Amino acid sequence: MNDTLELAATKTHRDENFPVASGLIAAKHRPIILAFYRFVRAADDIADNETMTGPKKIAALDRYEAALLGKEDGIEVARPLRAMLAERSLSPRHAQDLLHAFRMDAVKQRYANFDELMHYCAYSAAPVGRFVLTVHGESERTWPANDALCSALQIINHLQDCGADYRNLNRVYIPQDAMEREGTSVEALAADKASPELLNCIHKVAARTEDLLKTGMELPHFVQDLRLCLETAVIARLAKVLVRGLQRRDPLSQKVHLSKPEFLGLTLVGISEGLGHRLFGGSSSATMSGKSA
Repeated sequence: MNDTLELAATKTHRDENFPVASGLIAAKHRPIILAFYRFVRAADDIADNETMTGPKKIAALDRYEAALLGKEDGIEVARPLRAMLAERSLSPRHAQDLLHAFRMDAVKQRYANFDELMHYCAYSAAPVGRFVLTVHGESERTWPANDALCSALQIINHLQDCGADYRNLNRVYIPQDAMEREGTSVEALAADKASPELLNCIHKVAARTEDLLKTGMELPHFVQDLRLCLETAVIARLAKVLVRGLQRRDPLSQKVHLSKPEFLGLTLVGISEGLGHRLFGGSSSATMSGKSA
């Protein structure tokens, strides 16, 4: 199994739909965030491997966790992250939560309802943002908004890739009850173009995701670190545009992604919004205390 423990990377941090440790993040934090990304990307690629069986995937992911915890040293991509976590006295819990999600992916192919999907996102998405916030020394009071934003990002990715996920992995994240309500089924995802029933379903899941995003877009208001505030404002702006695109378009036959000029333009909009809040919207701590009052 050693030849499948560390696969050729399918993506780098520059290939993701949303910024990962962009130049907005302070240089002192970027190495550990990138080490975290590379570790979880490698583990995610194990979970998404089309030739490995579920039990073999779980065995490989167990070794990733052992390497993260220093119980073995055979996973090269774990070493930098393990060392940096130790240097900063940080817990591996967020990476472990992601490994839990990848084990779910290894054996679970359907989600009965939105609550079940959100439970998955609590392990597959929220820990990413929580880790970045922890690295920056941000309060855990940021976590509810973080969890909403990260879960929305995850569902956006699921909807963008719903056809490929079904065809390549027989994995469907669109809730089964949502499909049933529209009179469609997972088999419709194999088509080159969504049926009217499937398209209605996708648009309604996207609308529900936009409702979730409303909570997530509060995150920049709570973040104390200015550079991270701007990064999260950019991510929130990108997510808002994409989720609205998914309410109008067909991800089976149309590309629901941003071009480079669109990405750059929305990045500048997000930065402006983040700066505007920081300069004219009051301090983050004041906002947080107001929320808790």
